[in-house]
Amino acid sequence: MTAPPAASHPVALALGGNLGDSLRLLETALDDLDHAPGLRLQARSSWWRSRAVGPPQPDYLNGCALLDTHLSPEALLEVMQAIELRHGRIRRERWGPRTLDLDLIFYADLRLDTERLVLPHPRFRERAFVLMPLAELSPAWVDPVTGRTVAELAQAFEDQDSVWPLEAERHRSPSPAP
Repeated sequence: MTAPPAASHPVALALGGNLGDSLRLLETALDDLDHAPGLRLQARSSWWRSRAVGPPQPDYLNGCALLDTHLSPEALLEVMQAIELRHGRIRRERWGPRTLDLDLIFYADLRLDTERLVLPHPRFRERAFVLMPLAELSPAWVDPVTGRTVAELAQAFEDQDSVWPLEAERHRSPSPAP
């Protein structure tokens, strides 16, 4: 007799990076997530640029992904950190430049506060580079802490100009010559 399959849980992840070929690294990370045991990619946002927080460094490329998982939050975090490591992530300084950053934003409607993991992500409401792509993907997802939807949180964000879609960069006119 086989055991019943573990329950599947919807999760939202944020992805970002600003070192190396960020677009290739982020696309490869999505593929790695989709092929990891216990994970299945359901949807992904478009890519967004954002100014770096912290020390002077290149702009970031960011996005979000929705996945289904049979993994526990802690096991999912382990998978995410292993993918970061494979992509050259070195944890040296807070808010420092990085090849790949994966953050677990939501794990269904779970609220969790442990030494290793806080859910929902404790600072996602302060980050346009998470809110805008997440609102694009799942505007009706309700933050279990505030009771507000991701769309409401994104609309209320004051500094929406701090992020812009990568596609907009491709269509920008070059600056006029002096």
